[in-house]
Amino acid sequence: MSMNGAESLVHTLLASGVDTCFANPGTSEMHFVAALDRVPGMRCVLGLFEGVVTGAADGYARMAGKPAATLLHCGPGLANALANLHNGRRANTMMVNCVGDQATYHRPLDAPLTADTEGFARGVSGWVRTATHAEHVGADAAVAVQAAQTSPGQIATLILPSDTCWNPGGVVAKPLPVPPAPQATPHAIQTAARILRSGEKVLLVLGNGALRAGALADAHRIAAATGADMLAQGSNGRIERGIGRHPINRVPYPVDQAVERLKGVRHVILIGAIKPVIFFAYPGKPGSPVPADANVHVMTRPEHDQASALAALAEELGAAPVPAPDYGARPDPAKGAVSSEAFAQSLTALLPENAIVADESVTFGRAIYPNTHGAARHDWLSVTGGAIGGGIPLATGAAVAAPGRRVVNLQADGSAMYTIQGLWTQAREKLDVTTVIFSNRKYAILLHELANVGANPGRTALDMLDLGSPDLDFVKMAAGMGVEGARATTMEQFNDLFTQSTTRSGPFVIELMI
Repeated sequence: MSMNGAESLVHTLLASGVDTCFANPGTSEMHFVAALDRVPGMRCVLGLFEGVVTGAADGYARMAGKPAATLLHCGPGLANALANLHNGRRANTMMVNCVGDQATYHRPLDAPLTADTEGFARGVSGWVRTATHAEHVGADAAVAVQAAQTSPGQIATLILPSDTCWNPGGVVAKPLPVPPAPQATPHAIQTAARILRSGEKVLLVLGNGALRAGALADAHRIAAATGADMLAQGSNGRIERGIGRHPINRVPYPVDQAVERLKGVRHVILIGAIKPVIFFAYPGKPGSPVPADANVHVMTRPEHDQASALAALAEELGAAPVPAPDYGARPDPAKGAVSSEAFAQSLTALLPENAIVADESVTFGRAIYPNTHGAARHDWLSVTGGAIGGGIPLATGAAVAAPGRRVVNLQADGSAMYTIQGLWTQAREKLDVTTVIFSNRKYAILLHELANVGANPGRTALDMLDLGSPDLDFVKMAAGMGVEGARATTMEQFNDLFTQSTTRSGPFVIELMI
C-alpha cells in the first residue's frame, strides 16, 4: 500500500532505533500525528510547552544513550524550544527534531507563521535539512538519526513542509551506520604521559565520556601514579558517582574560587573537555582560571573515545588500579535549620540506590555536589548551557528513559517558573520524580552577580530580582497539574517528605523554604 511522507518518517525513525517522541504539535504536523496512530511502536509524550519537549528529549538521551525525536510546530515553536536546545547542544546530546513548516507552495505567500526556521535551527543544531518531497522524507530521517548519533552526539533538525508529510510516495529508509568514535592517537597518549612524568604540577580536566565510572577509575589510577590533580568541567551532561565509584570535583563557578583552585598549575591536559572558562566576564578578572603561564594540551577532544584513551594512558604509565574511597556508614539525616550543607547531608543519607539527580539548584546548590560523593550510586545531570528552565524537563526525560529509577530534581524556584508545565507531563506519564523546589523567592544568583560586576543597585533593580509580592506557591501549582506536594521549613520535615516520596510511585513536589 502507498504511504505518505509522514508514515515513511515514523517507520524510518523506528527502524533506526528512535522509539520515543516528545511532542507539542500544531496544524502543520497533523499528518505526523495521524501517522503515529497508524504506525505502532512509537511512545509519544506530550509537553505543554516546546521548552519542556526539548529539555525532556535532552534528559532522555543522556540516560538512554540514544536519541529521542521531538515534534515542534513551525519556526515559532522551534523558537520556544531554543533555550533547552542550547543546553542540549552544550551537553553533546543526541536528538532528532522534527519541525513542521508551511507547505512548499504556500511559503511564498508569507502566511503569519512563516519564519526563517532553518535560521533558528542552525545555532543549536549540528545538522539541519529541509525536506523537499514526500519520497525523500524517509532518507532524510535516516541521515538525521545518523547525524544525531555521530560522536560525541549532536542535535539534528529536520524541517518538514506539510505537503511533504501528506503527499503520497513515502519510502521507508534503512538505518544508516553510525561512525565509531575516533581514537586518541598514540602520540597524544605518549605526550600526556611525558608531561605527567615531568614532576611539574599537572591538572587533568575531564568531560563527556571521561566522567563515566570506568573512565574515572582509570583517571584515578593516573593521578595516583603521577601526583596529578583532576577536575571535571563546571557543567556536565552526566557524571556517574556515589559509593563504590571514584569521585571527581568540578571547576568552581565563582571566578575567585576557580582562580585559587587552579593556582600554580603548569600544565592542563584536556580529556574530552574544553579549556576551562569563567562563566561571565567581570571587570578586572581573567576570562579563564587557567594560569596565563600554564601550557594547555589536548589529549582527546569531546568526540573521541574517552574511556579507551584513559585506559591507554594508564597502561602507558604503568599505573596500578586504586580502590574507590571508603566513605564509611552513611550519615544521619540533618536536623534543624535548612542550609545547603544540611541539605547535602540529608541527600547523602536518603538518596535511593541508582537514583538520577537532575540539578538546577543554582545558588543554593553550590555546596550540594561536593558534599554528596558518599551518597548511594547515582547519575548527576547538570543544566550544561546555563539557560535556565532546564531542570524540570531534564528530570522528566530522564524518568521516561529509566523507568524503575527514582529521579530527584534539585530545582531553584525562579528557574522552575520557566518550564513548570513539565510537572503536568510527569503526572500524565506517572513518572517517578521527586522535585525539590528551593524557595527563596528571589533570583539569588543575580544578586551575587550584581556584586561581581561592580553594579550599585537601587530599589528598582532589586525589585527586578525579587519573586515576592505575591509569593509563588509551588504546592498549589503542582496540585493544579495533578502532582501531590507539600512544604517543608525544617530539615526534619524535608527528611520525612523526601523519604515518603522515594518509596511511592509517581511524581511529588517538596517546596523547601530556604
